[in-house]
Amino acid sequence: MIGFLRGTVDQLPPEVCLLDVGGVGYRVFIPASTRDKLSCGVETKLYTYLNVREDALLLFGFATPEEHEMFLLLLNVTGVGPKMALAILSGMKPAGIRSAISRNDLAALTRISGVGKKTAERIVLELRDKIGQIGSAGVLQQAAEAAPTGVAFDEALAALQALGYQPGEILPRLRKLSADQATAQELIRLVLREMGGR
Repeated sequence: MIGFLRGTVDQLPPEVCLLDVGGVGYRVFIPASTRDKLSCGVETKLYTYLNVREDALLLFGFATPEEHEMFLLLLNVTGVGPKMALAILSGMKPAGIRSAISRNDLAALTRISGVGKKTAERIVLELRDKIGQIGSAGVLQQAAEAAPTGVAFDEALAALQALGYQPGEILPRLRKLSADQATAQELIRLVLREMGGR
């Protein structure tokens, strides 16, 4: 699984970064906040999410762990898919989204293009408790600080999502287990054991 990509930005068409990684061009969908940090010809690192569909494999990339984490949280919301989550991050930074959720500020969320009142209500309702738990540093950043195995954490997260588990149910377990500096395979096995292997 792909936890992150490090390479040189080859092209920056709208909503996409074509990243040259060792001579292979990866087409990565990115939010506006990430695009603003990139320049053609410059090496960069993108934290990624692989969306597996019947007809395609789509990569989504983010310049910071906070953007990546918020994207994963938004995917927990009913009716919010990868493209919608990306649009939300293009319209508001993670800190702004957290603030809007904690203040029940539907007006701020509905100002984001494509987000209607019902979607805003679901975002607030379904993420309020999760936002309160993660803190401003973010789950992925905390995990990276707790152990130097950030790649193992990302690989385990991607593999478990590919198996059908939602980020909201596996992130807390990975965060706890990754402090033991386990490999990706060990993390996957331990999480599956905790969840009863369903």
